[in-house]
Amino acid sequence: MTTAPASHSLIRRLVEDSRSAFGMALVSILVLAAVFGPVLSSYAPDAADFMATLAPPSADHFLGTDDLGRDVLSRILSGARVSLLVGVISVGGAVLVGLPIGLVAGYLGGRTDAVLMRCMDVLLAFPGILLALGITAALGASLTNTIIAIAVINTPTIARVTRAQTMLVSSLDYVKANRALGFSNLTIMTRSVLPNALSPVLVQASLLLASSIITESYLSFLGLGVQPPTPTWGSMLRDAISFIDQATWLAWFPGAAIFLTVLGFNIFGDGLRDRLDPRD
Repeated sequence: MTTAPASHSLIRRLVEDSRSAFGMALVSILVLAAVFGPVLSSYAPDAADFMATLAPPSADHFLGTDDLGRDVLSRILSGARVSLLVGVISVGGAVLVGLPIGLVAGYLGGRTDAVLMRCMDVLLAFPGILLALGITAALGASLTNTIIAIAVINTPTIARVTRAQTMLVSSLDYVKANRALGFSNLTIMTRSVLPNALSPVLVQASLLLASSIITESYLSFLGLGVQPPTPTWGSMLRDAISFIDQATWLAWFPGAAIFLTVLGFNIFGDGLRDRLDPRD
């Protein structure tokens, strides 16, 4: 019965903070663009018009057209759906895998902790973007494999954050009392430890959304992400290279979309961290 008022209080506090409100506004714009993209533009993202190639921004095409006469605004809105889809599913997958690993490792400790964390250390030993490139190169370039690759590189971060918070919560008196009362490890982990270890995980997940969108853009820019004809911000930047001298808007607008989206998630994550800090 206390969950809804608590969540409403958190949202209210986030909105009252101007920085957090700005981040929420940017994230909200991304979500609206992803959901209502087909309504906001009268052009299909893959519809070519060879009579209007490389047209500058105008009343007919608010953000101009590309070398095939495709509407840039429509493609950016379609790219927003791809970025949001990849970010949410990949981070969600990382939480589904990394959270149980960190919870078990942090609570049980000992050899279990050592084995699980060494597996995570193996993944952390590789630079994230290089590991993602290796996975997509091995599995093939596609939307599904892009999500898998980004989820894999995010999993160790979630696992380590969960483990650290679990170790902290497990040392508290009420958890020790539950052990003394004979509750099983599973019951203690799921009912006593996990609810009180979630806040840092939620903050980290919100920050990972930003890095996941950047990684997806990297992979698409290099041709190892989502494949044509599906438009993505990274692939739009790659295509813009050949026309950067005569059509700068082809690079400016998708670049601005990436910048504002990542900025929004980072600011929102910082605000969420500040509001969930028990010392606040």
